[in-house]
Amino acid sequence: MSIVNLCGFNTDPFQFLMKRRIHQCKKKEKWKRNHHSLISNHLFLFLLFLAIQSVSAKWDGIIVTQGDYQSLQAVKHDLIDPKGFLRSWNDSVSACSGGWAGIKCAQGQVIVVQLPWKGFGGRISEKIGQLQALRKLSLHDNYLTGTIPTSLGFLPNLRGVQLFNNRLSGNIPPSIGSCPLLQTIDFSNNKLNGIVPYTLANTTKLYYVNLSFNGLSGSVPVSFTKSPALTFLALQYNNFTGPIPVSLAKLSNLQEISLGHNQINGTIPTEIGSLSKLQILDVSDNDLTGTIPASLGNISSLTKLDLSENSLSGEIPNSITDLANLKFLNVSYNNLSGAVPILLLRKFNSTSFMGNLELCGYSASTPCPSPPPSISPTSSAALPHRRRRLSTKDIILIAAGSLLAVLLLLCCILLCCLIRKRSASKTKGTQAGTERAVTTEKGAATMGPEVESGGEAGGKLVHFDGPLTFTADDLLCATAEIMGKSTYGTVYKATLEDGSEVAVKRLREKIARNPREFEVEVNLLGKIRHPNLLALRAYYLGPKGEKLLVFDYMPKGSLATFLHARGPDMPIDWPTRMNIAIGAARGLSYLHHNENMVHGNLTSSNILLDEQTNSKIADYGLSRLMTTAVNSNVIATAAALGYRAPELSKLKKANTKTDVYSLGVIILELLTGKSPGEAMHGVDLPQWVASIVKEEWTNEVFDVELMRDASTTGDELLNTLKLALHCVDPSPAARPEVQQVLQQLEEIKPEFASSSGDDSGAGVSGSGDGATVAAPTN
Repeated sequence: MSIVNLCGFNTDPFQFLMKRRIHQCKKKEKWKRNHHSLISNHLFLFLLFLAIQSVSAKWDGIIVTQGDYQSLQAVKHDLIDPKGFLRSWNDSVSACSGGWAGIKCAQGQVIVVQLPWKGFGGRISEKIGQLQALRKLSLHDNYLTGTIPTSLGFLPNLRGVQLFNNRLSGNIPPSIGSCPLLQTIDFSNNKLNGIVPYTLANTTKLYYVNLSFNGLSGSVPVSFTKSPALTFLALQYNNFTGPIPVSLAKLSNLQEISLGHNQINGTIPTEIGSLSKLQILDVSDNDLTGTIPASLGNISSLTKLDLSENSLSGEIPNSITDLANLKFLNVSYNNLSGAVPILLLRKFNSTSFMGNLELCGYSASTPCPSPPPSISPTSSAALPHRRRRLSTKDIILIAAGSLLAVLLLLCCILLCCLIRKRSASKTKGTQAGTERAVTTEKGAATMGPEVESGGEAGGKLVHFDGPLTFTADDLLCATAEIMGKSTYGTVYKATLEDGSEVAVKRLREKIARNPREFEVEVNLLGKIRHPNLLALRAYYLGPKGEKLLVFDYMPKGSLATFLHARGPDMPIDWPTRMNIAIGAARGLSYLHHNENMVHGNLTSSNILLDEQTNSKIADYGLSRLMTTAVNSNVIATAAALGYRAPELSKLKKANTKTDVYSLGVIILELLTGKSPGEAMHGVDLPQWVASIVKEEWTNEVFDVELMRDASTTGDELLNTLKLALHCVDPSPAARPEVQQVLQQLEEIKPEFASSSGDDSGAGVSGSGDGATVAAPTN
């Protein structure tokens, strides 16, 4: 059999192999061409994919949708933009790329409009409701008028609306309750009126509601009970009436309820005591009646309780003393009665309880009556009389009793002798003090400190010149009332036996320097006299290391109390405020340049006011008596209160420029009526004022009371504001010296300028001796 027959080929084997080889080559070339074509197709598809991705990326965050673009243009049209912040709102291509001020996008849709502090006027366009993806609208601290757009209720993704500190009017649109994801609304400090729509609380996610400082009326909305997540509810300074809803007690997440300064009546629901997370309860200045629920003592998290200016009656529940975290308590000006619990007296001063005619025990002038003597039911008067023979034991007891009676009689005789001797000594001391006062009045040289023994208690009392003369026993036996506590110690109002009043600062143990250094420094402080400085009249060193500093007492109190704790019917005019500022500057100038002394802790709490509202600086020089650790604590406290210069966080030691910074804060406090310890939207008082001035809305800085006479005092206000901002300049080198501050204040108000033109401080402040002044608070 041939190979051809066996293999089935018609050609010879060689030719067959050659043809097969050629066929395979052709097939391979075709595969290569097809493969190259496939690669090209894949490459094309890949490049197309990248292009699509590129277009998609460009769409997400760069090109805004046509509908959102038109809506933003309408919003821009209705706003008045004096500073030109919205100039960038022109080219739609850059709307979502960061080129438009205050706009954030996602996938070409606007999700945030955030434009606070821009000085905008005009109104908010209803077309803002076309921004269907909008999550947050923040236009607070502007000058917007008109109404809140109803179209906000058309935004399904809206989570937060901040429109506070504007001039919006009209009603709150009920449609806003249609936003299912709404979490926070802040419409405070506007001119809104009408009732709060019940629909506002339809969303179950709402946790922050602030509608304070408006003209809203009607009852406190019960509908808020539908919002289980509600944490913060602020409705103060409105015209709400009716009772406090009991249903608020169902909102277990509540941390603050502020309903003060309305016309709410009825009682305080007992059920509120079940709110275990509540930190602030403020129902002050309403028409509430009934008693203070004892259940409030169950709220262990409570830090502030303000029930003042209502018609509450009954006693203060003892359960309130269980509130370990309570930092602020005010039950003043109610109809409360009975004794104030002792534990509350140790923690809060008399201002927390004043204005309750039947409440007692919170001050020396409101003592509680002594309880009537109790009669034992087993006394001899109650038992039937029986004659019986005296036993030997009875005779011994009678004899012992007689002997005791004789001894008591002898003690009484001896005590009478001691009292007569003490009276004679006191009369002699009074005459000597009178002679010393007359000598000083006639212009003789000031005598040095007079050292007296500590009386029956031991120790040492050292007197400096002054109008009062008292012994150590007088001081230690005086009726004392706690006025305040601080890092340095406790301040008491002490009423002496003759009715005279002094302020006594009892220094805390182990905070002062060693006795020798302490006496050297305190004797130097006792020699400082200036009309605008609180004079140190005496000090006492007890046998066990007690240290008491005695000052004149000022019933009118501190500048902080005078400015921030007054009623609405007690305005403070511009001349009074300027007189206080000039007096403080005079006192500080004397310390810096005549005593070469830095205060280091100047606040409105240690600027005291006499009967003519003249300033007297307290607590100067105390740092010289204390250890370094204590002085560091004082500086830290000043920082928390808002008076500390920024560089003190690094320097740790005060100087004249840090004192000037503190003085500048106090002047801003007088101008604005605001307390530096209360942050304004997260910034301190100097920063807040600077930001308002920068936006050229300077008139908004001043206290409303000062603006009533702005037509005549406007220039003085502006010049004083400019000077205060100079004092609080972040750079210490840029701040003026206190002498320059005093000079400029007197140029602004020349009628208050010192007649002598020197640092003596003579003029409106009057004399330093004999003035009634208050106890320092630090």
